[in-house]
Amino acid sequence: MTEPKAARTPEGLYRMIRFIRRFEERSIDLVKAGEIQSGVHACIGQEAVPTGVCAALDPDDILLSSHRGHGHLLAKGSDPAVWMAEMAGRVTGFDKGRGGSFHPSDFSANVFNATGTVGHGCAIAAGVAWSVQQAGTGQVVVSIFGDGAVTQGALLEGFNLAALMKLPVVYVCENNKYATTLPVEAAVAGSITGRGEAFGIPSSTLDGQDVDVVLAAADEAVARARDGGGPSLLEFSTYRYEGHHTFELKARLRYREEAEIAAWRERDPLDIQAARVPADVRDRIDAEIEAELDEVVRFAVDSPKPDPIDAFDYMYSDTLRPRAGVTG
Repeated sequence: MTEPKAARTPEGLYRMIRFIRRFEERSIDLVKAGEIQSGVHACIGQEAVPTGVCAALDPDDILLSSHRGHGHLLAKGSDPAVWMAEMAGRVTGFDKGRGGSFHPSDFSANVFNATGTVGHGCAIAAGVAWSVQQAGTGQVVVSIFGDGAVTQGALLEGFNLAALMKLPVVYVCENNKYATTLPVEAAVAGSITGRGEAFGIPSSTLDGQDVDVVLAAADEAVARARDGGGPSLLEFSTYRYEGHHTFELKARLRYREEAEIAAWRERDPLDIQAARVPADVRDRIDAEIEAELDEVVRFAVDSPKPDPIDAFDYMYSDTLRPRAGVTG
């Protein structure tokens, strides 16, 4: 397995937060250049959550991500060059360019999938956790989702099964205040943690901008799951600085006040962690990240695109191929 890149030190945590931030910014550049044609759901502003959660995991632990999952995979230990190639639809990606930004899986880092259908990853996570519980592997399963997922029935089904069977799963809600453009208070009755508490799941609301807070909470929840104590629900209050999707670069939707965004930028997770690292160390880390990302982007852009003749490969157990002479 690939070792998670976020060492449990101030410098290591800063490196991962910074790496995710710059990876996302470079990804947006590739969207603008037409190299990532699907667009992306950037997690800029939310980097402390994947960094802290994944730093609490062992390499063999299993992660299920969401459509806003670039940081999740990077923090879990996925190869950033292969990840960028996947986002760019290249054959050198994890899923040979077929998963893209929204639906990747990387079994080398024990990232089983990223569900594009909101909330369903929680039910899948319960199934995976049941499997490892039966096998006695000692693994922990983490399911990360957004606030928009808590209104979905599949999530509640997952919670019920996880609590009933005391499954080794940690549910992580990245509450960034908006489900696309819908404010959380206009969509969620009651509270997010109340949903976990209804099933007897220990549930907490925490600061998602401070990676130390995230790591401490994740450590406790992971230890409980590994020791047979069952599931936990961690709701992290966080914020995305960019739009829901890079489509907003053109659409220019107006559902947030600039003052609101500015207020959240005052608690940028990158700045919070940077203050814990000496300036000369930060400068060295920043330079190393830029050099690495230059190579990551070069690898992705220079990698070949799939041949349309292979479009049906990996979709069926017996590969279905177009008949000879049949074109578009």
